[in-house]
Amino acid sequence: MKKHFAGLLALIMMLSIFAQTAFPVSAIEAAEDFNVVNLEASRDLFSMTEVRTVEVQADFGEKVDLTKLQWTFGGKSISEWKKWTSGNNYNGAPFITVKEAPHYVDGTTTVKATLEFGLLFNRENLSGVRTLYQQFIGDYELALVNSENKTKAAKTVTLNVYDQFLFYDQLKPEIDQIFAKAKADLDNIRYLEYQSLGKTVQGRDLHFVILAKDKKAVDKYLNETLPTALENPESLIKKLETGTMGDYQVPVWMNNIHPDEAEGVDVSAELLKKFALEDEVTFKTGKGANEKTVTMDVDKVLDDVIFLYMFTNNPDGRVANTRANANGFDLNRDNHYQTQVETQQVTQVIAKWTPLSFIDQHGYVSGFLIEPTTPPHNPNYEYDLLYHTMINQANAMGQAGIGNSKLTSYFIPAETWADGWDDATPAYTPMYAMLHGSLGHTIEVPELSQNGYHAMEGAGLGAANYIYENKGELFKNQLEIFARGVKGEDNRAVDPYFINAKGESIGRVRGEHASYFPDYYVLPVDEKEQKNKHEAYKMVQYLLRNGVKVEQTTKNVKVNGTMYPKGTFVVPMKQAKRGVANAMLSKGENSSDWAAMYDPIVTNFPDLRGFDVHAIRIPNAFAKDTSRVEEVPLPSGQIVGNTPKQVLANTNNDTIKLVNELLKHGAMVEKATETKAGINRGDFIVNTKDLQAYGKNYYFEAAPAGTTNQVKTEQLRQPKVTATGSNQLNFSLRELGFNLVPQEEADVIISMGGSFNPNSISGKSFVAIGYSAVNAVRSSGALPGLGVSRTAGGHEGLFKAVVNDHILTSGYEKNELLYTTQGAWITSVPEGAEVLASFSDADDFYVSGWWPRHERAQGQTLAITKNFEDATITLFANDLAFRAHTQYSYRLIANSIYASVGTEVVKKGKGKGKVTGKEVKAQNNMIEKSFFERGRDRDN
Repeated sequence: MKKHFAGLLALIMMLSIFAQTAFPVSAIEAAEDFNVVNLEASRDLFSMTEVRTVEVQADFGEKVDLTKLQWTFGGKSISEWKKWTSGNNYNGAPFITVKEAPHYVDGTTTVKATLEFGLLFNRENLSGVRTLYQQFIGDYELALVNSENKTKAAKTVTLNVYDQFLFYDQLKPEIDQIFAKAKADLDNIRYLEYQSLGKTVQGRDLHFVILAKDKKAVDKYLNETLPTALENPESLIKKLETGTMGDYQVPVWMNNIHPDEAEGVDVSAELLKKFALEDEVTFKTGKGANEKTVTMDVDKVLDDVIFLYMFTNNPDGRVANTRANANGFDLNRDNHYQTQVETQQVTQVIAKWTPLSFIDQHGYVSGFLIEPTTPPHNPNYEYDLLYHTMINQANAMGQAGIGNSKLTSYFIPAETWADGWDDATPAYTPMYAMLHGSLGHTIEVPELSQNGYHAMEGAGLGAANYIYENKGELFKNQLEIFARGVKGEDNRAVDPYFINAKGESIGRVRGEHASYFPDYYVLPVDEKEQKNKHEAYKMVQYLLRNGVKVEQTTKNVKVNGTMYPKGTFVVPMKQAKRGVANAMLSKGENSSDWAAMYDPIVTNFPDLRGFDVHAIRIPNAFAKDTSRVEEVPLPSGQIVGNTPKQVLANTNNDTIKLVNELLKHGAMVEKATETKAGINRGDFIVNTKDLQAYGKNYYFEAAPAGTTNQVKTEQLRQPKVTATGSNQLNFSLRELGFNLVPQEEADVIISMGGSFNPNSISGKSFVAIGYSAVNAVRSSGALPGLGVSRTAGGHEGLFKAVVNDHILTSGYEKNELLYTTQGAWITSVPEGAEVLASFSDADDFYVSGWWPRHERAQGQTLAITKNFEDATITLFANDLAFRAHTQYSYRLIANSIYASVGTEVVKKGKGKGKVTGKEVKAQNNMIEKSFFERGRDRDN
């Protein structure tokens, strides 16, 4: 049995080179049965990132021929354990070497020896080979074998990447063990609470632990201190200034969001263990002459601090050893968009707790980096109340980080670089937390190693001590942030921190207004003022989830000449969390003068999700006529009248989901190809009975169809779609309910990739999104005369577009605001192609974002479509599914997909007239391919 297990293990280890395992590989085996004696060892834990020696000894009970003894590790001779060289090759120098050969001790039968475990990957820093190391983590048998008499001295030892590394499935048992030890210590009265914040895409728990002096401290903070801080911060400021604040605690949040940047997960577990179980925690700060030893009395620390441990926001990524979640999204680019279930759940709890300090643990840039960041800064931060204490906390963390590791230095981007590591977007978890008044820091240790772990742990201890020692000053600053919001104060003290690329102070861009912030944001829900009621309601849910106060009018209110009906949503901007609301609802900034930007900066939910919002600058306009909203259900569609058919307006994504649901169940769906008789081109016509059966969980805008006999329509069938080049695109299409299939089965190919084969699209439609995909079509020569250009990838922004009337643009207005991160446009249009949309030629066409030289796109072509043999090629130079946030553009994709599966319906009783496609008689539903599928000229 042991021999079989050894063979199986070898196979597992070989395969794991190519497919990472989620669990430690067990490697305790032997080729055949041996008499086993104990092998004593000076250590039983070895690290792939730290050279370690081990002294061993064993008593075989008799003298043996020492020259016949062999060393094995994991059942293999140590000579077979070679260091990694490249790729999947392990054929370098020996991993394990004998430093002192076996020898007898003082004439006894005890044998002693010394081994050295080197660096398996020939380096201490494994950040560059982080996909390889996990397969070797596990328990192994270390043995000194005497094959002649089938005796061996053996001991189980552990090989880890660094000592404290935990797989995801080891994390909860580790937490449980800490809880059990705390409970067993009768003198330990500290409060520990475990919560699962929810489930990941793949159904794993989001582990979260609260550590406080007692439950009363938690309850007081959540139910008394924080509510008062948000509603009446000046009362607490006064108490702090007069020394009458009494006993209170502030929360410190330890976080990890990129689980392949491994140390953060494990440092949180270790810090929990220290602060939950130990009386004192000691660490060093500084180096050389500046080195000091700091000892924290844990009970005293807990008199002032509540620790919150979010071990990782991405458990699925911890299992897969990836940065992205199971949908392929970087969650540290989703804290503002919140399209992923993990960020939705974690950000809600960040908003609930509103931590004073937020530490996000990352790696592995060059150097030990600790924020705050370079400019430009997001103007919704009260930067004057954050910057200096963030610098101080960064220094406290940096000094502790180098004091507890072999690192000799750290750097702060705000003090070292001019740009390129900014906090202009709240995409990152610490920057999102800063909108809630937190001191938000990303920490980047420079290496994945035992040393990197020690540096990260030191930084965490430094942060805890800094908050403990400076609680009053720091909490007062946070209260001042809230007070500015509650009073509606746009304090000019922030302006020096908001600079342009020349280093000149530009302050918040207020234009003609006295305040950067409006008095209210209004989200209409009536048909006259709101183009997408469903998205408006979703935005209200978002704001509530993120701690923003939302109200609803209790009667009709007229403001600026607009009558807002009872039930209109109002966001009063005199509130503590106004920065959150403004960051999500405002147009954003034009920061194109900067030479570098770390990530796209446009958030702007109204324009990217496609709903109307009104900024109101009249104080107290809604002061007496609203009530607080605690929660809102999403609206559902309503069938109108009792006609056999209903017309569904092509105005929102939920209608697309509904259409796909109907098609999946074989229901008849027609799409109008002309505007006539109250039906708009692009609208859907469905049977009322089908809508009753399948439409209950969707929002739609319906109207009784009456007769549709005089309206040109196409009958749709369920499209088969292939998506290439982007996990984000795949996710968006699945969210819309499209059926994704292999390319050979597809009706339509949606591509964001850089390859295109004209021979692969015969009989299909091909939709290219973004520069790479459009340029691939150009390079293929399939469309002579096609030209495309760009400034640079990553150049992004919101811009004014002119949208032409076409079936593929149905549901959109002539003048729209669209978005890109491609920095691209179409320079020349092939003969016979139709232009779907263009960049506006207005001088102010560019609205917000970061796009140096964006003026080159002014008036240029944005999207075209053209028949190609028996296929159709449609090209969009911009983004339609960027990180699942550009949802207002989704229907451009949906229109292109439906055009590939529509078949013209010839209405009963109509004259023969000119027909541009194969006919289908509506009464017998005999469907043949239409001109959209055959690639003929389209009748627009």
